[in-house]
Amino acid sequence: MVLIVLLPGLVLQPHGGRMPMALLLQGVVVAHTGGALTRVLTAPKVRLVGLGFWMFSYIWFGLAPLAMLTSDTYPWTYRASEATAFAAVAVIELGLLAYSAGTAFAARREHTRAATRPGVVERLLARRLAPWRVLVLCGLALALAVLLIPGQPGGVGAYFTSREAVHETGALDDSTDAFLQPLRSWSVSVPAFWALLGLLRLPPLPDGDRLLRGIRWLLLPLLAALNIVVNNPISKPRFWAGTVLLTLLFTVPRLCRPRAFRALAGAILATVLVVFPYSDYFRYDARGAVSVVSLAQQFTTKGDYDAFQQVQTGLDYARDEGFSPQSALGPPLFMVPRSMWPDKPEDTGIALAQYAGYDFLNLSAPLWIESYLWAGPAAVALVFCLLGAAGRRVDQVRERLRDRTGTLAVLLVPAFAFYQLIFLRGSLLGVTGPMLLTMTVPLLITTPTSPASRLAFWAKPSAPTVPNN
Repeated sequence: MVLIVLLPGLVLQPHGGRMPMALLLQGVVVAHTGGALTRVLTAPKVRLVGLGFWMFSYIWFGLAPLAMLTSDTYPWTYRASEATAFAAVAVIELGLLAYSAGTAFAARREHTRAATRPGVVERLLARRLAPWRVLVLCGLALALAVLLIPGQPGGVGAYFTSREAVHETGALDDSTDAFLQPLRSWSVSVPAFWALLGLLRLPPLPDGDRLLRGIRWLLLPLLAALNIVVNNPISKPRFWAGTVLLTLLFTVPRLCRPRAFRALAGAILATVLVVFPYSDYFRYDARGAVSVVSLAQQFTTKGDYDAFQQVQTGLDYARDEGFSPQSALGPPLFMVPRSMWPDKPEDTGIALAQYAGYDFLNLSAPLWIESYLWAGPAAVALVFCLLGAAGRRVDQVRERLRDRTGTLAVLLVPAFAFYQLIFLRGSLLGVTGPMLLTMTVPLLITTPTSPASRLAFWAKPSAPTVPNN
């Protein structure tokens, strides 16, 4: 009732009679995303990846487009036709249906999978933290901080001024390969985050180790202070700062039990709806007074919610320019410089902004329109079906390994679940580098479990989950 009736009612605007078919189909999207999010929140098992996907879909493609279509008001100046608006809603629903189908396929396959034959995902997520590797990462993170932070204009103080100030230090400059420049900043932020998380979640050694415990307690305050500097929401994107905070929360065992998960997930949803639009207060040096407005006005005026409008712009772009299958090579080959690859695909968000005639080019390109521009509806269906199956599989493995402290499942799955919001919003070329770094670092501080130990654990049936009434 809250997700499908109450909140949509709060964002509905006086309807001028335009786009009735698009608005009708948008009602289907709201019901689909709200119903799926409700199912995740009330399930007897914790599904972090499912939470991240459906929370993004519900807010950015459920509520926000509903406010835009009923008011005919959008964050940016570009206006598409009624036919394009309807097609945009259809493409979004196609991706959601494909994701649901992939999720259902993975869930069905789980019931027939032999529990004593762990696959690739199980072997990967069963890796355990290696204490001395974690300590090496801690030393590396502190060394990078000492080398890189004081050398930039503004030093440590720039991290508590604004993202604009960090941009002006040269950490983010405008060039033909500008997407490579933020890696300097991420090369400090990501190791610092994983070093702190690794220290917090190190499993105790069987025989104990006083030296290791002493080093750990010595490093914890240093890593905590470093993360406050390089991963705070003042100088870092809100999506990333949120990913860091939520990952730290959801690696606490007690918060990953169904009842606590439901309460915390509900609080996160409320926070994203109410607080997120105002959390860019520190983005620029010049700050005005905070003006509290309705949800509907936030959705229709803030560029943070431009995803639906960008899908419309992308459909018009595809109509005029055609599909570009080779653009799918851009994200996986993001590190190849344009000097070596002159025809390297352009960032989709920038391409759409230029097509629409904007001066401001830092716009989103949701995965829906990214995949559509590759090969049309077939690409959307394939990408989201695979994404749904992979997400459900990862959630299943995390649930199975939830009681094994220090495993990659307990650490990496929450990080991926909430980084999804950045990944889904896009554009891919801009987020692939930080995502690859975020997903690779924990592999370097973990070691595989022995085959005998892995098989012994996997042979044990999962403990039944008792619903918390």
